[in-house]
Order: sequence, then C-alpha cells, then structure tokens
Amino acid sequence: MPDFTAADGTRLHYTDEGSGQSVLCLAGLTRNGADFDHVAPHLTGLRLIRPDYRGRGQSDWADPATYTIPHEAQDTLALMDHLGLENAAILGTSRGGLIAMVIAAMAKDRLMGVALNDIGPDISEAGLKVIRNYIGKNPAQATYTEAAEFRARNWVQFRNVPKARWLAEVHNHYRETPDGLVIRYDPKLRDAVLESGTQPVPDLWPLFDALDGLPLALIRGANSDLLTPETAAEMHRRRPDMIFADVPDRGHVPFLDEPTALDALAQWRALL
Repeated sequence: MPDFTAADGTRLHYTDEGSGQSVLCLAGLTRNGADFDHVAPHLTGLRLIRPDYRGRGQSDWADPATYTIPHEAQDTLALMDHLGLENAAILGTSRGGLIAMVIAAMAKDRLMGVALNDIGPDISEAGLKVIRNYIGKNPAQATYTEAAEFRARNWVQFRNVPKARWLAEVHNHYRETPDGLVIRYDPKLRDAVLESGTQPVPDLWPLFDALDGLPLALIRGANSDLLTPETAAEMHRRRPDMIFADVPDRGHVPFLDEPTALDALAQWRALL
C-alpha cells in the first residue's frame, strides 16, 4: 500500500492507478479515496491519485488541530511533491473542492483544472447542520445491511439508487464489528469541525475567483442541501465558461457515475 510522510510525521495513505493526465481525487469531509470507486471505471486514460486525508481511511490519525482545509491543502501539495508531479487536475468532492480552491489561491501553477462535486464558496447552513449532527458519531445501525436499508428509506434526497450501491457506500464509510458499525475516521474530527464553527465565517468567493483561467466544472446534486441553486448560479455568472451539470435524483453528493455527471466530466477532461 503506498504511503508517504507529511512534514509533521503523519503517515498518509494514497492509491495511484492508471496513466495519462494526473487527476487528484479529493474526497469529502469524513470520506476517503474509495469514494471514487463508482466513477473510476469511467475515467480510463487518466492517472487517478486518491489520497486519504489525515485522520481518515487508511491514513494515521493526527493532532485534531491539523484537521483543517489549509493543512490538508499542504498535504496535497506534499503528495504531489512526493510523486514528482509538477501539476495535476483536481476532482474535488465537497471538502475536496474547497481544498482545490485553497490550492488555487496558494499555488495555482500546480493546477491544470478543477472539477467541483456539489460544493461552492457559499455553504448552506442547513447542510452544515446535518454535518454537525452526524460527524464523529457511530451510526445506530448494527450491520451493513441495516445501514444500507436505513439510507434507502431515509435519504429522501436520493432516488432510484440500487440497494447494491447503498451497501457499497456503507462498506466504505464504516467497519462492521461485534459491537456495531464504527466510522472509518478519527472521531476527533468532530472537535475540529465544531471549533471551526465558532470562528467568523470567511468570505470564500476570492478562493473561487482564484480558479480563473483554469478549466472548471461544477456537478451539483439537484436535491443538494449544501450547495443552493442560487450559489451555483452565481458561480456560473462569475465563470460563464464553467461546465455545469445538475444531477437529478441526487442530494449531497452525487456518486459521479450518473450520466449527467459523466457528460460534464467528459467535457472537462477534454479541456485539460
């Protein structure tokens, strides 16, 4: 399993598969590189590099004070240095998209393009409330089957999702133990997220504007509670050339193998 060591000594895991244009696949807040398993078979002809952030997946847990977007952006650049990558494109889901924007502001010359999956510079308070309610907690369901059935019944923002997909999702997000399901990340990530919520909300639009000149795509779940239609419209107004897809029957976040999402990604990769 490929790993590298961050500047502070934290061991960070990643996968590196395929050949061609390098694309860093950056996952959501509590997720890991396996989040891109659904779309990876459709991205042939690309080198897909999928890191697990510190404290998530197969990476080491670290000081919770380092579970921040700026620190994770530095880790991403360190991974690029480790791999000898002068530049790469980023496919960023949720938090991964925010990391991409920070890198655009810090080191734009390292980016070839950015595709954002259901994230923008203005984040809905309703969506943030949902995150605060679940982060750092093990689910109430005891087995993978129970968790998959719970999502099928209760995640009403998602429709027409096969049971096999929900099973794959919960296998990625949890470990099944004799005592029930356990999250695949450091529970102290909750402390970092709640602490960030006590700080004044920064204006993230300058970070989005830092993407100027880069091939850009936005994929939004039509039922998203995190990225509002108004924010997506403002992003499109600022970047009229932005490839945009509103994926039906999906909330936060699309799986990225939906036909609408794949069409947007095909348009985006043609510009890289």
